[in-house]
Amino acid sequence: MQPMDKLIEIVLSAGARILDIYATDFAVAFKPDHSPVTLADTEAEAIILKGLAAAFPDIAVVAEESVAAGRVPPPSTRFFLVDPLDGTKEFSSRNGEFTVNIALIEDTVPVLGVVYAPALSTIWWGRRAEGSFAGKVVDGAVTDVHSITVRKADNGVCAIGSRSHGSGAGDPRLAPFGITEFRNAGSSLKFCLLAAGEADLYPRFGRTMEWDTASGDAILRAAGGQVVCLDGTPLSYGKRNQACDSDFANPHFIATGDPRLTRIAAAGIDKSIS
Repeated sequence: MQPMDKLIEIVLSAGARILDIYATDFAVAFKPDHSPVTLADTEAEAIILKGLAAAFPDIAVVAEESVAAGRVPPPSTRFFLVDPLDGTKEFSSRNGEFTVNIALIEDTVPVLGVVYAPALSTIWWGRRAEGSFAGKVVDGAVTDVHSITVRKADNGVCAIGSRSHGSGAGDPRLAPFGITEFRNAGSSLKFCLLAAGEADLYPRFGRTMEWDTASGDAILRAAGGQVVCLDGTPLSYGKRNQACDSDFANPHFIATGDPRLTRIAAAGIDKSIS
């Protein structure tokens, strides 16, 4: 079995357990950072960690709930980033826009990513130099597999933002992009919509963690897009001992599909505008 096939098998197993819990009257608790957590988060992560340990025993794993519990592996140039349930708020509100995410990081770059939206029966994956793909999940099997790629924003720029944290509409920092439409979506779905050519720009001027973004970032990059910080540098992974934030916290960023928009983002956004 190829590595990507194994990762897809693992996320499908985790997603099946998430849907079992989704159908119950589950409880929502809160971690010390005030972010929500459910039984689905912890049980999905347990399934993923077990699967990764069996299939890839030599690759370290940085996983959201493990980090929250203080279980962090030593620094490594090659490691998995896992978000077992990205979009716990969407899960709790039962809008279906939550995902299971696994990414492989090599030398600070997300080179492989899988994103599965169990309630939407849709899966995306991508790998550097191999492209990105999407498929439907029917009875636990992936079907209707097709390649995806970013689009040119010839008919206006569609920006997509967080359903829970806002789209960025009205922010003057976005003026150079000439945005004509704003949409909202939950979790890592935003990266996947860019990768599939269904939107053009994802600005994030709020806090995220590496496990929130790595899988979608890998898929977007493999589909021809890019994710850059506000100074124009590519978003990197494995960030530790940061003076301004905790380990694995991301700075603000702009994700783009159309290379023209990527060039605007890479020129740097004026952070002096508020």
